[in-house]
Formats: sequence, structure tokens, C-alpha cells
Amino acid sequence: MLCVVAFIEALKNQLKSSYYNQKGWERNGKIYEQIGINGFRKLLVWIGWERLNKKSNPVERNIKSLTDLHHQTKKSELGHLIILLIVLGFNIFVALKFGILQSLWLLLLNILLNLYPILLQRYNRPRIERAINLSKRR
Repeated sequence: MLCVVAFIEALKNQLKSSYYNQKGWERNGKIYEQIGINGFRKLLVWIGWERLNKKSNPVERNIKSLTDLHHQTKKSELGHLIILLIVLGFNIFVALKFGILQSLWLLLLNILLNLYPILLQRYNRPRIERAINLSKRR
């Protein structure tokens, strides 16, 4: 994870790809709510991740802070996507070499530690965009 974070920071890319735009099937986040994203958010609060994250990266009530948070969601999503793909490759190797049952724990951890954080970033980003747009109107 540390190598991926260093790689993303070194990119100095604005992450303007259309990949980060909200897709039609994602509108209003209903699909994410159906697959339990709110439960995942509650889990993050319960284990203390939210408090730790807010302490190290506080969000102020201004456009610059919201814009930085918006960009941070893209960087976080990219990092988790890279790790998801790497671990998925190992998962396939383990499944072929040792059997599907032996690789099941790796798949479950990959879903919990990488896929759900990606989905959470995609769920939050449109909400942040709305907040930015409302702030710009004022």
C-alpha cells in the first residue's frame, strides 16, 4: 500500500479521466446502498477509521477544502483499484495452485479492504461535487 501511495503522489496527475465521472447506473447512489455501503460506513466509524481520518485530514467548510477532498477521493480510489487488481492476480494464482477454497479468504479480504473503499469513494464523490457547486453559487 505504501508503494502505491508513493506512486500516486509521484504521478502529479490531476486525475481528470472520465472514469471518475458518475455513471448513469450510479445516480443517487441507490446501487451502493443496496449492496451495503452504509453498513460499511458504519463499520469504519465503529473501528475508529473515520475519527482517525478526520483527525489527520480535517475538512473545513470552504471550497478549497472541498476541492481537495474531491481530488483525494480520486487518489484513494485509484490506490485501492491498483491494489485490488494486484491482489486479484494473486487470488487467481492461489485458486489455480491450491484450490478455490484456499483462496476464498483472500477474495473476501480483497472485497472488504479494496472493493468497498472504491465503492465508498464513488458514492461520496457526487455528494462532494454537489457541496462544491452549492458553495460556488453563494
